[in-house]
Amino acid sequence: MSNSLSPTSAADTARPPGLPQQLLQFLPGTGLCCVIAMAATLVSTLHGGPQFLYALFFGVAFHYLSQDPKTRPGIEFCSRTVLRVGVGLLGARITASQIAGLGWTTAGIVIAAVVTTLLCGVLLGRFLGLNRAQSVLSGGAVAICGASAALAISAVLPRTKDSERFTLMVVVTVTVLSTLAMVIYPLAARLLHLPPELAGLFLGGTIHDVAQVVGAGYMLSPETGDYAPIVKLFRVSMLAVVVVVVSTLFKKAREQGEDGDGTVATKQALVPWFLWVFVALVIINSIGGVPAAVQAGLNDVSRACLVVAIAALGIKTSFGQLARAGWRPFLLLLIETLWMAGIVLAAIYLGP
Repeated sequence: MSNSLSPTSAADTARPPGLPQQLLQFLPGTGLCCVIAMAATLVSTLHGGPQFLYALFFGVAFHYLSQDPKTRPGIEFCSRTVLRVGVGLLGARITASQIAGLGWTTAGIVIAAVVTTLLCGVLLGRFLGLNRAQSVLSGGAVAICGASAALAISAVLPRTKDSERFTLMVVVTVTVLSTLAMVIYPLAARLLHLPPELAGLFLGGTIHDVAQVVGAGYMLSPETGDYAPIVKLFRVSMLAVVVVVVSTLFKKAREQGEDGDGTVATKQALVPWFLWVFVALVIINSIGGVPAAVQAGLNDVSRACLVVAIAALGIKTSFGQLARAGWRPFLLLLIETLWMAGIVLAAIYLGP
């Protein structure tokens, strides 16, 4: 009896796991990342402070689980797939009417600030001894939308042993700089006696994260608080263009390089799928196809996905790894931040 059953048992053992079993492999790591994200959200809600930074630091505390065979699949899933979903859903925030309402002058100032900040990052990064991918990542994070842009751009850059560590360094630094800017820039706008619309241009055109732009704007006045996020969302809308350009420039390097786990990278699409989601949501939202309640829900899901992804990246990184990044990335991001603020202020004072 036992002999007749043994071939069947052996065949069942050799059979590859089905889809439900593969999904179960993601549960422990995904659950861990979600719990960390919820803890970060709770602390941020109760005590204030940057939600992304809390998620990152809480995640680092669980670094010892990054190589555990039970949690690793879910952590990798959150740091890649969940990240891309969050970036794609950012498109639900933007409409074409918002961008058109800014006018050519404001749009030109923002575009000039974004482009020159990216170029500043590339040139200064080379001077500081950073590679091209690192320079582009830092410049894009400052120029577009902070941590969200850093995660989006890193998704189309070549994966190396140091790439995730550098991405985390950028996320930490831009989050800190964005928080400082939220406090300092409104004071600067008051000292310079900027009217509400120009103050909104200054805040929305320079501060890294959308949430900090809203906070800084309403510190000055309701008019500034209403206008600054629109300028900021125009910067966010440029994320699609920047990611496509970066993906094009680094396409060959991605295909020839190594993936994060040491395997040869596979051929990738020039425009990643999450960018198509981003553009599609902008178009649908622009023609009124996304109700306000659905838009708010998509924004919440996007934010939640990005927080979960940050938690996963934090788990994969240790404080020692962050410290080994050195002072150069911090200096580069600081100079890029000051450069962008200087460009926008110069345009305000020198413009018509």
